[in-house]
Parts: sequence; structure tokens; C-alpha cells
Amino acid sequence: MAESRVINLAMTGASGAPYGLRLLEEMIAAGCQVRFMVSRAAQVVISTETDLRLPGSPDAMQQYLEERYGAEPGQLQVFGREDWFAPPASGSGPKAPLVICPCSTGTLSALANGASDNLIERAGDVALKEKRQLILVPRESPYSEVHLDNMLRLTRMGAIIMPASPGFYHEPATVGDLVNFIVARLMDHLDLDQSLVARWGEARAAMKSSRSKSDIPDGD
Repeated sequence: MAESRVINLAMTGASGAPYGLRLLEEMIAAGCQVRFMVSRAAQVVISTETDLRLPGSPDAMQQYLEERYGAEPGQLQVFGREDWFAPPASGSGPKAPLVICPCSTGTLSALANGASDNLIERAGDVALKEKRQLILVPRESPYSEVHLDNMLRLTRMGAIIMPASPGFYHEPATVGDLVNFIVARLMDHLDLDQSLVARWGEARAAMKSSRSKSDIPDGD
């Protein structure tokens, strides 16, 4: 396939699997090349919160997701938790942003303290040391002092902490609308076009434009 934007996406074992899967779907639809990593705990959460039953092996999972989301050949790559030869595992690999969505508090702790016990943690460590874009999407409530301290430390290192806390000003009617709110914000931060949720002020501007046109009198 033609050269396109490369993005690393990981899902860990926090609640919020629909956010990560919807983001994967949107990135594929946007034509991105996605390097996808899923922790074992994330697979359990996915089977609990959605109707997906992901195959255990990376190759089988890749084929399953390619068919589900209509990915082009070579557009999606799935890596195992200890695939140390995967591009996200090294700073000498191709430069790409990393999104961990959802991001468990255990992963937050590992990243804040420099642990690299699996590919996802190593990919996060690489993103931090190479000063690459790193977006973390925790979903926990309430946050303990430990969680908050880890988020502060990671923010100071350059990471973006974006809790899965959807807004309501877009008047959501379904759970999917709430999921789309967070996914749209993530797409915006990745500089990817999205039409899931209008940006702040766009709906009002469109309404004003429509009213202005309706006020123009018809010609003779």
C-alpha cells in the first residue's frame, strides 16, 4: 500500500475496551498504518466488555481484525507481548506516536518508573526517551495519590494524559456517542481528520451561516 501515517496503538487491562477498538477502527479508516499491541489482561477485558473474542496468536488476531475493520494488506500489524524485534521496541525504529487506550494504572506505574517488562511498557519507555508523542488514556475512579503522582510524573516527562471522561455538550444519545467523543479528541491530538464529533464552536458557526443564508431575500 502507499506510504501513510504510522501510529503505534496499545490496549492494556483497564475498563474501556470500546475506546481502543473504536480508535483502531477510525485509524484504519483514515488510512493509517497501525502497529497494534494488546496485553493479556486487555484481551480478557475486551471479551467482557464487547462481543469480540480475539484469537490468542498475533497472526490470527491480525487476520481477524483485518477482516473486521477492512484493513488493506500490510496496513495492520499485530505484535506479541514479548516481540522485542517489533519496531516500537527500539528508538532506532521508525518514528511514530504511541497511544495506550485504555491505559491501566499498572501500566502508568511501569512507565512512570522506567519498567520494561513487556512490549507495551518498552514501547512507552522508547516514546518517553525519544521524546515522541505519547498519549495515555486511563479509566479509573477514584484515582489514588499513587495514580495521580504517576500521571504528574509522566506529564512532566512529556506524555499527554487524557482520561476517558467524555463530555456532554455534544448531546450524546448513545453509549457509542460517548465513546466517539474520546476517540475524536484522540484523533485531533494525532492530527487525523475526524467527523465523529464537531469541534467546539463549529456547530454554532454552521448554524449562524445557515441563518444568514436564509435571511438573504430571493431575487426578482
